[in-house]
Amino acid sequence: MVYSAFLEEEKGKEELKEELDSLEIQLHRMQRNMKEIAKRSEIISIDQANEAQWVIIYADKSKENCQLMLHECTKPFRGDWDSAIQAEFRGDSTLHIADIKGVQNKGFGSVLMKHLKELAREENMQYITGDIVERDFGHVNRLKHFYSKHHFDVKIDHLNLSGEIVWNEG
Repeated sequence: MVYSAFLEEEKGKEELKEELDSLEIQLHRMQRNMKEIAKRSEIISIDQANEAQWVIIYADKSKENCQLMLHECTKPFRGDWDSAIQAEFRGDSTLHIADIKGVQNKGFGSVLMKHLKELAREENMQYITGDIVERDFGHVNRLKHFYSKHHFDVKIDHLNLSGEIVWNEG
């Protein structure tokens, strides 16, 4: 057994070898994927999601809109994102989330939210807002938890099946 002060539990040599092999594969895919993504979009960052999974965050931006996208490095890039946040620039101080799409429960939304906040700061946006609409009420508790975890004020109107979220940089 190999023990490290950074690990909570002991890991056998075979388990450590599997983790190293996985990281090596992700690194090679990351290099290839970055070349392909850079042909189409602006690469924002490389980050880690749950379970030490490496991801590439990239963006398509215009004056009115932006879309932050994420691709996991466990597979080749074929032009499609795994998760995305679509947002609109509203006025001088607000970035409004239009939609969040993609794989759930892998930490991708949290990684994208972190980078959306960084984008808001870079663009001097004081607020990030969003609407909770009727189609969201099948998973409204999960949404409330997600946005609260990311320091948004969340208001839900269960009677009218609506709501709003607001994040303030200040």
